[in-house]
Amino acid sequence: MADPSARMLEGIRVLDLTRVVAGPSCTRTLGDLGADVIKIEPPEGDLMRQGVPKAGGVAIGFTQQNAGKRHLSLDLSLPAGKDLVQRLAAISDVLVENYRPGVAGRLGLGYDAVSRANPGIVYCSVSGYGQSGPAAHRRAYAPVIHAELGLVELSARERGTEPLPEAVSHVDFGVGAQAATAILAALVHRLRTGEGQHIDVSMAETMLAMNEWTAVEAAGGFGDQISPFRPGKAALLQLQDGSWVQVPGNPTTWIFGVARALGKLDEMAALGWHGKEDTQGKEDEIRQLMQRWAAEYASVADFEAALDAARIPLGKVKPLAKVAQEDWAIARGAFVEVDANGEAVSIPRSPFRFSSCEAGPTAGTRLQGADNRPVLKALLQLSDQELDALESAGVLISKP
Repeated sequence: MADPSARMLEGIRVLDLTRVVAGPSCTRTLGDLGADVIKIEPPEGDLMRQGVPKAGGVAIGFTQQNAGKRHLSLDLSLPAGKDLVQRLAAISDVLVENYRPGVAGRLGLGYDAVSRANPGIVYCSVSGYGQSGPAAHRRAYAPVIHAELGLVELSARERGTEPLPEAVSHVDFGVGAQAATAILAALVHRLRTGEGQHIDVSMAETMLAMNEWTAVEAAGGFGDQISPFRPGKAALLQLQDGSWVQVPGNPTTWIFGVARALGKLDEMAALGWHGKEDTQGKEDEIRQLMQRWAAEYASVADFEAALDAARIPLGKVKPLAKVAQEDWAIARGAFVEVDANGEAVSIPRSPFRFSSCEAGPTAGTRLQGADNRPVLKALLQLSDQELDALESAGVLISKP
């Protein structure tokens, strides 16, 4: 019988040289699956540590992306710091970095150098535009990629607004998921062949892959054809009790299903609207009409029951802060409480559920460099005297 506490990646060691969101979200996934993730931070620490609010002196946003990892902080500008990380890389299964292309190589931690000492290493580089090509050198954060890869423009065009920023770093989490998937595939390949390899994952290409309209837009767009799938145009409607709901789809086509469910087809016919060809270009009138219908319903439950007759779903607009108290989230254990340097923090557990293995963080987070001594003692057999000397020389950093 399988051990219910077993984890898929138990025994896999990951050296995490990533910062902010994209890389850390990848390594958090690997840690949730059971890998031993050793996070290396520079002297100034991961930028996410500067976030607020904090619990136990650790930014809660940092805790979400780094729960379950062991925390080291080294100065890689010093030869002794590079040497320590090179030695850790030589005994790791996976290395993940999200420096700009060329930086890891200049630190002596590029794939060529690491793979000479450890031929089986699965080495993953996460960058804005990839490791090659004329844009490889460019700095990239999620808002930059959202703008340059069409998300901001497409969202504005669909909404009929000026360009607006996204509130969530979509591409960071997207590239983190793609990187984790590629690493798992490379580990399977290594099991079969014994070969390690370099993985090059870009935010730009991830943004192309995670936008369902990329191929449509590249082919010239919708033209004069009518698509029922237009999430950027989905209707937001307010009910009698003040609640807002969102009804999916293109309102110019979905209004016929809504009218059928609500018994409003005669009203549509009186307007001369018999099919989707009659409603094109009438978005404002359609939204006003749907809002008038929605205002006849006292609650979300009543409106949802009415729409369900036509198998049309809706979503109530809710603040993210309340999701943890939802019945479904409680039943699924969607959130887990972890320790952030002595203070309890609730973070998303993991989207994975396995029939015979556990998934999710096994620990919380600690202060910068808190695991320097125990990790280096255990893995590199450094003595207390050697560790004292490294601390005195500024190679090892810990922050209270």
